[in-house]
Amino acid sequence: MHGDTFHADGPKDLQAAYVLANPPFNDSDWGQPRVEEDVRCRYGVLPAGNANFARVQHLLHHLSPTGIAGFVLANGSMSSPQAGEGDTRKAIVEADLVDCMVALTPSPHRSLGSRTTRSDRGRFAAGDSR
Repeated sequence: MHGDTFHADGPKDLQAAYVLANPPFNDSDWGQPRVEEDVRCRYGVLPAGNANFARVQHLLHHLSPTGIAGFVLANGSMSSPQAGEGDTRKAIVEADLVDCMVALTPSPHRSLGSRTTRSDRGRFAAGDSR
């Protein structure tokens, strides 16, 4: 897909088997007022100054019930309490949508380290009852 699939959410009924994304880190001018009441953001408040977890929620919304997602975020996004990010992150973890996080060295993104997060909704269908 090409274009702005975040603000022009289409196709709205997309349920992807696999999602792999490297969304823009710490995007502060991302148009938060346009999606304040968006159904895709069911795990928490969308801070106006940072789109990290708005994008994560967008990816999770379009993941099929048995889908697998992987996405790269800045290291700070996994511990930042900024503007509700901590509550959103906690809700995603408590919904059991995070399988693992892998800290990467700064070399892939020289200005800051990054983390890769994996979500596998299909693990329960395969008999994993963790």
